[in-house]
Amino acid sequence: MKKCFRIMVSLIIVTVAGAGLFFWAYHPPERQKESWQAEILEFSEENPTPEEEPEGGLEEKQKEEQSADEGDREKQSAEAEDKGQPSKEGNYQPEGESRESVLVFAGDIYLSPYVLDRYNSGGIQEVLSENLLSEMINADITMANEEFPFSVRGEQAPDKQFTFRVEPSYVKVLKEMGIDVVSLANNHALDYGKDALTDTFAALDEAKIAYVGAGQDKERAAQPFFAQAGQKTFGFLGASRVIPVPEWNIENRQPGMLCTYDSVALCEAVRRAKEQCDFLTVYVHWGIEREHTPEEYQRQLAKAYIDAGADLVVGAHPHVLQGIEYYNGRPIVYSLGNYIFNQEIADTVLLKVTVSQENQTKLQLIPAYAAGAKTQEKSGEQVSELYRFLEEISYEIQIGEDGTVH
Repeated sequence: MKKCFRIMVSLIIVTVAGAGLFFWAYHPPERQKESWQAEILEFSEENPTPEEEPEGGLEEKQKEEQSADEGDREKQSAEAEDKGQPSKEGNYQPEGESRESVLVFAGDIYLSPYVLDRYNSGGIQEVLSENLLSEMINADITMANEEFPFSVRGEQAPDKQFTFRVEPSYVKVLKEMGIDVVSLANNHALDYGKDALTDTFAALDEAKIAYVGAGQDKERAAQPFFAQAGQKTFGFLGASRVIPVPEWNIENRQPGMLCTYDSVALCEAVRRAKEQCDFLTVYVHWGIEREHTPEEYQRQLAKAYIDAGADLVVGAHPHVLQGIEYYNGRPIVYSLGNYIFNQEIADTVLLKVTVSQENQTKLQLIPAYAAGAKTQEKSGEQVSELYRFLEEISYEIQIGEDGTVH
C-alpha cells in the first residue's frame, strides 16, 4: 500500500514539473520575451518578407534601377556635349566590361568650291564614299585638320598665294562626317584675320565639334580636348610649325595658334595633358609641301613629344603622304596628306588606330583617292602599290594585306 502511495506521489510531482516547464517555455519572463522580440524585429528589417517588397516585386525594382542608370548616362552625355565634347552613340560600356577603342584620323580638309558643289548637289554621299563615311562615323573619336576658317568676315591676308574661307553654315559637313575634333593649328586658319578665326571658334562650338591648336589666348590654344571611349580617357593636342608670319603665333598676337618651332611649349602641354588622360595624341602641322620624306626636325620633334608623354603623333601639311616610324613602341605618322580638298587627290589614307586596354596600338591604313572632288577608297592592285610605296618611305615597318602596320 505504501509502495503504491509513493508511486502516485512521484507521478504527481513529475506531472506538475513538466507542466511548469511547458508554461515557462511558451510564456517566458517579460525581460526574456522583449529580448527575443528585438532579435526577431532586427532580423525582419534586414531580410524583408516578400510582402514588404515594393509593389511589382523584384522585376519592377530592377526596371527602376535600370531606368536610373540610363538617366545617369543621359545626364553624363549631355554634360559632355555642354563642354564641347561630343558623345557618339554606342560608346557606353557597362561597368566591369572592357573593350578596344577606335580612333580615326584624316589629313587636310578644305571644303573647296568643287567639294561644296558636290555636297549641294547630293549631300555628304557625294563628297565621301559609303565605306569611308562609315569608318569615320563608327569610330569612337574622329579627328582631322581643318585647313580653313568658317567665316564671311575679315580681310584677305596680303601677299599669300592661297587663301581659304568657308561660309559657317557648312560646318554641318564636318558634323555629317562624324568628326569630333579638329586641329586649327595650320597655315590657313588666319587667312582672313582674327575676326574670321573667332567666327570659326563660334561655328565649331555651335556644332559641338571640339578644336585644338588655336584659341583666343595662349591658355586656350594649348588646351587639350578630352573624350571618353570605352573605359579610357583620350586626349588630343594640336600645334603648327608652319605659319606665314610671326603674328599668327599665339605668343605674339591673340587670337592665334600654338606653334612648335621648338619643342618647349608643346612638350609642356603634353606633360600637363598626359596627367589627365590615358592616351594622348599630338596632331602637328609641319614639313615641306609635296615632299614624301619628313625633315630631320620632324623626326626630332616627334620623339621629343613622345618622351614628354605622347602616345601617338600624327602629321599634316605636305599635302602628300609621308612615312611611318615607331619610337619607343609609339607610332609616328608624319603626314596623312590631303583627304578632302580640290578635285583630284592621287593618294591619301584614312588612319584607323585601335587602342587596347593596355594602351597597345594597332595601326590600319585605309587607302583612298579623290576624283571629281569625291574621296573614295582604292581597290585591287592600287592598294598593293600604295602599301609598297609607304613601306619604302617609312622606317622599318611592314604593311599587311589588310593595311595593318607591323
